[in-house]
Amino acid sequence: MNTVLAIDIGGTYTKVGIVGEQGEILGSKVFDTKAKRPFTDFQKDLLYNINGLLGRLDKAAQPQAIGIGAPNANSLTGNIENPPNLNWGKETPIVDVISKAFGLPVFIANDANASALGELKFGLGKGMRNFVVLTLGTGLGSGIIVNGRLLLGAHAQAGEIGHVNVDPMGRYCNCGLQGCLETYASVTGIKRTVFELIAEMREASPLRRIGFEDLTGEDIAKAAIDGDLLARRAFDITADILGRKMADTVAHLDPEAFILGGGLSKAGDILLKPVKASMEKNLFVAYKGKIKVYLSDAPRNAAILGPAALAWEHISETSGLE
Repeated sequence: MNTVLAIDIGGTYTKVGIVGEQGEILGSKVFDTKAKRPFTDFQKDLLYNINGLLGRLDKAAQPQAIGIGAPNANSLTGNIENPPNLNWGKETPIVDVISKAFGLPVFIANDANASALGELKFGLGKGMRNFVVLTLGTGLGSGIIVNGRLLLGAHAQAGEIGHVNVDPMGRYCNCGLQGCLETYASVTGIKRTVFELIAEMREASPLRRIGFEDLTGEDIAKAAIDGDLLARRAFDITADILGRKMADTVAHLDPEAFILGGGLSKAGDILLKPVKASMEKNLFVAYKGKIKVYLSDAPRNAAILGPAALAWEHISETSGLE
């Protein structure tokens, strides 16, 4: 069976998996990225987990290539460059490290770009030619598909919607800027909003008993679904800001749809309905009623499908199938 090895590096967790040509996940592992630790620590954990997966595979199913999705990945250099949520320094030569370790062709993309390819090949993007994927995780990543192809830009850095400005005097971002969208519309962003609301609101809430480091997006979503007023308000604020910036993105790209993924999207309609309302309210008249917004229906371990799709795309191109 033809397979690829897929690696999804997140600010909190890293996922690795063996993926077939139709998106079959033959095996996967998840481990703590330990983002505050040096890259050499991560490298040991990554190689250990990959070797564990490969050791359980039949010889006939060994991967042909490796796809990597990572924050601030540059497909031209093969490096992770200045990642705001990883304490790995200015440049990390991840492609060189992995290719030397396994002797296979390695392809890398920004993690959200990889997610967009995953939706295009295996998910809700099948059959669409123009759409935007927003991954609402530790930060906010984005991948843009234009005319059925991933938009890379002149420096392979296109689609940093998480770092468009919401408020020039707003929250400080790990990237060094102030007021970035991801400081509001991400798991980290909504946690910050919750703690601001704890200081401002009188209503009782189970979230008041949880420290910032222990609070998760799932905690906030569950509280909101259960009717907690503080959590609902946090989602309304987050959705309003995100919807406004999605409307701005529509003016630039005129996409068919947005696909929302990542941990924050697990809140379902608690997020989706106010996001759609905010976007629609702020759209230029020519786009009103035309832009769809979906929640990704990919399974929880499907973050690896993006890097897998990246690897399969390159295999197809080099074999002349496209």
